[in-house]
Amino acid sequence: MRIAFLNWRDSTHPEGGGAEKYAETVCAGLGALGHDVTLLCARPDGAAGLELREHYRVLRQGGRLGVYAATLRRLRRLERAEGRFDVVVDTQNGIPFLASLVTRTPVVVLVHHVHREQWPIVFGPVAARVGWFVESRLAPRLLRGQQYVAVSERTRTELVELGVDRDAVTVIHNGTEPPLATGTAPHPEPRLVVLGRVVPHKRVEHALEVTARLRERYPGLRLRVVGDGWWSERVREEVHRLGLEEHVDLLGHVDEAAKHAELAAAWVALAPSVKEGWGLCVVEAASHATPTVAYRDAGGLSESIVDGSTGVLVGDLDELTAAVDRLLGDPAERQALGAAAVRHSLVFSWARTTQAWETLLAHRAAGLPAESGTDAQGGAVSRRS
Repeated sequence: MRIAFLNWRDSTHPEGGGAEKYAETVCAGLGALGHDVTLLCARPDGAAGLELREHYRVLRQGGRLGVYAATLRRLRRLERAEGRFDVVVDTQNGIPFLASLVTRTPVVVLVHHVHREQWPIVFGPVAARVGWFVESRLAPRLLRGQQYVAVSERTRTELVELGVDRDAVTVIHNGTEPPLATGTAPHPEPRLVVLGRVVPHKRVEHALEVTARLRERYPGLRLRVVGDGWWSERVREEVHRLGLEEHVDLLGHVDEAAKHAELAAAWVALAPSVKEGWGLCVVEAASHATPTVAYRDAGGLSESIVDGSTGVLVGDLDELTAAVDRLLGDPAERQALGAAAVRHSLVFSWARTTQAWETLLAHRAAGLPAESGTDAQGGAVSRRS
């Protein structure tokens, strides 16, 4: 198949994160299976317009908002010059590309999560209202009849609440890479880790507050923040306000080996996000036997964590603090959760994710419903709960 994958950003973008990891890994996996794959995304400053990767090509155009119109123009030019694609993946990161407006090629709409909570955090009140109107009212109408993919059952439920037909939504979970053999043991002193982009809706400040509340109970306690983003300076200011300079390390962006070493060294991972589609950081930590504590109402985190078995889900900051306190003080529970987390992480492989995508795209390209195939958990593609 000739496949076009439209995504807001790729990993070269300063704000790239889990959604970009998902897009690039699926593109590479489909390309390795012999398909002709093109990823179209925004072009940040200094990035090349064309990049040829091992199994797919990347075409970059447009900025933060201009990427939508620029990508649709590029898609139309590509189809005129090279012929129609067999199928187009339109990633709705709050706002869809609406690829079906410019192509007669079958379209699949990928949604990581619904952005109800993020709009007012990231944007001003007017832009937030407009964005939420587009996502919650306009997009479901314009995309009615399209095939959707959600990365979690929670996201599928939220799409149904917006008016999307449940039977039109297939769930294909994230995969995870086999853990790098770092040779790193858990640190001898209590250590917490937060992994991800440093942006407001990730709420790194909650991890700082937990550290501030527990530092007297655990004098050697350290929080390691792995990741970078435009909110980093505000987080640094909060570290200073709370007097946590001796307890918090803001590591910024690190390479894969360093990232895995941090996850392996941590006693507990924290994921205090407002919303996640799945929670790739959770499964990556789990692969190193590090359990995660997160909020139960934060989208797909309630699926990437099996509450009480592979990690802990909580309701608010007080419960987050209490759960971390309990795990730091109870090595037996922490190790039991970690062992179960490892087993759980092995269920999710990128190979299975890619296989599920290949099956679904083949059905869509042929005009057939997504009735069968293999999802990221190794069972039948999930279309109905």
